[in-house]
Amino acid sequence: MLLFSQYIETKYATRLLAAGSAGVGYLLKDRVANVAEFTDALSRVAAGGTALDPEVVTQLAGASSRAADLAPLTERERQVLSLMAEGRSNAAIAQSLTVSAGTVEKHVAAVFDKLGLPASQDLNRRVLAVIRHLHA
Repeated sequence: MLLFSQYIETKYATRLLAAGSAGVGYLLKDRVANVAEFTDALSRVAAGGTALDPEVVTQLAGASSRAADLAPLTERERQVLSLMAEGRSNAAIAQSLTVSAGTVEKHVAAVFDKLGLPASQDLNRRVLAVIRHLHA
């Protein structure tokens, strides 16, 4: 499900992400200026990934004061989690941070571990970690 809106409504964004379903996105109409970026976001959502406008992520992060949930994370792990919240793949995160994909995988695993998100067939740890990030 892709929400395409003129405004940021944190309650809708939170509900969208809390549903835990694969393939979700929240984009702002006035910030989608590049057709290639829009089609990339559509492809990520269609493939079961996420696509979140960075401003939506910022608003959601500021909407809550529960930062203590993320206290165990290092600064780099927080950066990785923030980029995950934007819907970026591990490869895209590696490129953005100028590190190897293996390094990103280690940071992602550390995030899951520190947030107490064990591997599960029923739950998507990546989505749950992003929800924690958005609520923090």
